[in-house]
Amino acid sequence: MTIMADEKLYLCFDIGGTTVKYGVLSEDRDFLEKGKYQTRKVSKEIFFNDLVKKIVEIQSAYRLEKIGISFPGFINPNSGYAEFAGAIDVLHGSNLLKMLNMEIQLPVIIENDANCATLAEKLSGNATDCSNFVCMTIGTGIGGGLFINNQLVNGHTYKAGEFGLMIINGMDKGYKNMHEIASTSGLIHQYKLLKNIPENHFIEGEQIFDDSIKDKDVKHLLDQWFCNISYGIFNLAATVNPEKILLGGAISIRDDLYTLLEEKLNMIPSWKDIEVPVEPCKHHNDAGMLGILYKCLEEAEDDQ
Repeated sequence: MTIMADEKLYLCFDIGGTTVKYGVLSEDRDFLEKGKYQTRKVSKEIFFNDLVKKIVEIQSAYRLEKIGISFPGFINPNSGYAEFAGAIDVLHGSNLLKMLNMEIQLPVIIENDANCATLAEKLSGNATDCSNFVCMTIGTGIGGGLFINNQLVNGHTYKAGEFGLMIINGMDKGYKNMHEIASTSGLIHQYKLLKNIPENHFIEGEQIFDDSIKDKDVKHLLDQWFCNISYGIFNLAATVNPEKILLGGAISIRDDLYTLLEEKLNMIPSWKDIEVPVEPCKHHNDAGMLGILYKCLEEAEDDQ
């Protein structure tokens, strides 16, 4: 791809617990380069040095406008302080933005990873024409983001979108939030308990769906799981009245997911009063990088 002399380029990172993905993107959202490296969580210094090394390497090949970082956990996008850094525990209580500004002579933008996945849908996904939408991710936990009145909602302490903390069962069996009873990992945990399978034994969600066809107890377990997700969707629709709710995570590509969720949602008496489309996210592996590109471009407009 030919790079125009005046083309603005952005180096975007998606920091995960296993790998750090990175890409050089144009303002037209094209990837000029893409790669990844292992997330080394031995110490804060090692993690930081790996990041700076990659930035310096890319800087030697491209004239960059800004650096964007999609980051896990509770992150203040204004100050850069990470109260909680998800699976990268050596960064709890750190300020990555401040550390980078001491080493890198480029503007750095940082944002929570679930919020970035939400912004990716607004940038070039299934919400480009929406001013109000919700993105909910279903995976190891339940997360997501809120985009309301054409703006990302961060919340007072930058914890908006922590949908996994919602209580949806009335605490009739003790405190169980959506992380525990509506995530994919929660489903797998319940399946192992039902089948007396050791917790350390690897099970894929696909196996549970297949097993539910011939095992009525597994089918009941799966039905309840879908009910739990539908309660979360209903609460979000009732709270913010969005144009649509998008679902992310590996399971979101299953066609039967939406048929089964629609069936459960229609069992809730008031759903017909607040009903909104529930659709899959478009972006998956590149969502973090595309979402932080949105933030970089948004800040570029504000600078003008």
